[in-house]
Amino acid sequence: MNSFHLRFPPVPVFLFLQILLALFIVLPCRATVAYAISLDKPSQHLFHVTMAIPDVQGELQLQMPAWNALYEIRDFSSRVQRVEAFSGSQAFLVEKVDKLTWRIHGDGAVTVRYAIYWDSAGPFASQLSDEHAFINPAMVLMYVPDRRSEDISLVFRDVPRTWRIESPLLASATEAASMKPVAAANYDALADAPMELGTFVEFTMSRIYPQIRVAIHGDAWKQADLENTLRKLCNYEIELMGGSPYERYLFIYHIGKAAMGAGGGMEHANSTAISISSGAQIAGVSAHEFFHLWNVKRIRPASLEPIDYTHEQFTRALWFAEGVTSTYGRYAQLRSGLWSKQDFYNDLAQQINELESRPANRWQSAEQSSLDTWLDKYDYYNGPEFSVSYYTKGQVLGVLLDILIRDRTDDSRSLDDVLRLMNEEFAQKGKTYRDSLDVRLTVEKVAGGSFEDFFRQYVGNAEPLPYESVLAKAGLLLQKQEIVRAELGFSFERDANGHWIVRSVDSGSTAERAGLLLCDEVSQFNGENVPRRAETWLRNRKPGDELYLRILRNEQPVEIKFALGGKSATMFAIAEDPQASAKARAVREGLLHGKPIAAVAAPAATR
Repeated sequence: MNSFHLRFPPVPVFLFLQILLALFIVLPCRATVAYAISLDKPSQHLFHVTMAIPDVQGELQLQMPAWNALYEIRDFSSRVQRVEAFSGSQAFLVEKVDKLTWRIHGDGAVTVRYAIYWDSAGPFASQLSDEHAFINPAMVLMYVPDRRSEDISLVFRDVPRTWRIESPLLASATEAASMKPVAAANYDALADAPMELGTFVEFTMSRIYPQIRVAIHGDAWKQADLENTLRKLCNYEIELMGGSPYERYLFIYHIGKAAMGAGGGMEHANSTAISISSGAQIAGVSAHEFFHLWNVKRIRPASLEPIDYTHEQFTRALWFAEGVTSTYGRYAQLRSGLWSKQDFYNDLAQQINELESRPANRWQSAEQSSLDTWLDKYDYYNGPEFSVSYYTKGQVLGVLLDILIRDRTDDSRSLDDVLRLMNEEFAQKGKTYRDSLDVRLTVEKVAGGSFEDFFRQYVGNAEPLPYESVLAKAGLLLQKQEIVRAELGFSFERDANGHWIVRSVDSGSTAERAGLLLCDEVSQFNGENVPRRAETWLRNRKPGDELYLRILRNEQPVEIKFALGGKSATMFAIAEDPQASAKARAVREGLLHGKPIAAVAAPAATR
């Protein structure tokens, strides 16, 4: 290599200093927005938040996210009380701009204070009580819209002395007395890191790497059983995907009484928060949420980036991001030995039964269900005439795709290879994928032929899914049986005040004969909370079972009892075909047991 030197005329010292000063002005150090959360008087369920924002120049805008965790506009600003801003002893004018934005007129270092109310159980909410605190940061902390990329620090104050804090941003649980500021690279990283504070039980799992920690608030669980289940699931999924994408991972569980009736799980980049009624329910939801480490948190649809906390973000890809994650949640339980193959067949048949029992399955596609997820907050939308679940339809589509890929490639390639290739081509390169288009293109690359018709008919449109013909390629039979299923005889939905109101009563039904009327307010089902989804509640009931309703009618309590009615329905079951060909049996074995990692060196031959 040739080298050369450039010569510049001499620069006066004062000019050099001016240039240097200008550089410091133009290129300032990364600022830090500092949050402090006080847990004083937790029985009031108020988080008292202080924000310290440096380098304000004349005007500052603050926003509270409209949504987080659920694809649902929930307007967390509705929980905020009294926003104040000041610098030292000088108070600044705080002006409300819209439902989630405040404008502050001030300069320099501005301090903002407000309180926000939270007492909702579950992984999709936040809660402060005498028992514990659980925080989804985007539900509690405002942000500066044009400074979301700045460093963040967070400290807790007035924490009960017996409490500890656990978060994926920490290397381990920390005692209240020695709590130091929690650091995050930016607001989005903080928003993706839930926090548990209280007297929880915590342990680090053995015989798994990288580190996985578990923090549990609640009862009705056994550590040995829980750890054994998680170890099998996590080790299988890490091996399947060719390694873990995290340095350390955290499971936060609310179990038993601590779940307070809430259920479900919420994925995060390096953690998950899960609520279940007992430790016996841990496998399914944990397998699903842990697989989100790859699918959705890193293998990510372009339509979900960058995050917009103020409006809906519409995507056609949830059938894959959530539904196929459900496919792999089931595979993990099966292939790790927690499920028998009959458990797998029964679950797949149950998903088919769920789809086929919903009239909306005949017109709502997997992509449309994904787009319409923002309607889930309307209870009537969840009725069988209005919608299908992208979880359910996506899970079934995942199995059908897997069988077709295996059949086309003589079981040398599978949906496993699709996920691994998307991880390599998108996640590991910091890219997002173009919703269903890139899923299809990756499937075609792995399988070596076109899947355009499949995606057009069954993903983009709502043509009847080809269960029987595809299952046959895996040596499986779809069996039909006519049964009589339980039915309520009435419909109900939640009104704007959260009350469950009877919207229709079927003519001639047992509910009508018992005296149930339109506009009755239902407060209890058999002494328990009213189920959000009647069809789910009915799965475990049969015609003739007694239903006891407590209702309010004209503000007067009324009790009604009647036997559940019945209606004819087709139920599906899955069984192995004793006449299956050798190829179909091989595909079935591949489906049940998976395959070791195989690089996709070249497309397979088209069949």
